[in-house]
Amino acid sequence: MHKLRHLRAILTLPFVALCVIPGLALSLLYNVDTRWNTASAAYGIIFFAGIVFLLAGMILLVVTVYLFATVGEGTLAPWDPTQKLVVEGPYRYVRNPMITGVLTVLVGESIVTGSLAIVLLAAFFFVLNHVYFIFSEEPGLIKRFGQRYKRYMKNVPRWVPRSTAWVGDGDQYRS
Repeated sequence: MHKLRHLRAILTLPFVALCVIPGLALSLLYNVDTRWNTASAAYGIIFFAGIVFLLAGMILLVVTVYLFATVGEGTLAPWDPTQKLVVEGPYRYVRNPMITGVLTVLVGESIVTGSLAIVLLAAFFFVLNHVYFIFSEEPGLIKRFGQRYKRYMKNVPRWVPRSTAWVGDGDQYRS
C-alpha cells in the first residue's frame, strides 16, 4: 500500500507534467510549432545538451521524491503530503528542487524536440507554480510547520539555489 500511494502520486503529477501534456502539445501543435533546424551540424551538440538537461532533471526528481518518501514520510502529492519538513539534500540549497527538476526536464524536452511549444509550456508551468507557492503552498507549510518553515524560508531561496548548503539551526532540521 505504501508503494502504491507513491506510484499514484508520481503517475498523477510528474508523469502528466512531463509526458502527457508535452506529448499533447507536440501532437496538437505539430503543424504550427516553431522548430529549429535539426539538420544543421550543430544540432548534435544541441541534442546532447538536451539529453544532459533531461537526465539532470530526472535525477533531481528521483532524489526529491525519495526524500519526500523517506525523510518526509509522505508523497509529492498535495492530497498526501509529507509529515515532516524536508530540509535534506537539494532542499538545503533551494526550496523547490522538485519543480526545478520538472522545469529542467521540460527544457531538455524542448531542446531535444526543437519545440517552442514546450518552451512556452515550461514558462507557463513556472509562472503557475510560482503563484501557487506564494498563495497556497507556502502559507500551508507555515501553518503545518510554523517557525521552522519560516526560518527555512528566510534562509533558503525559492528558486535560485544558494551557493552553499544551509545547515539550519542544528539537528532539529535533520531527520
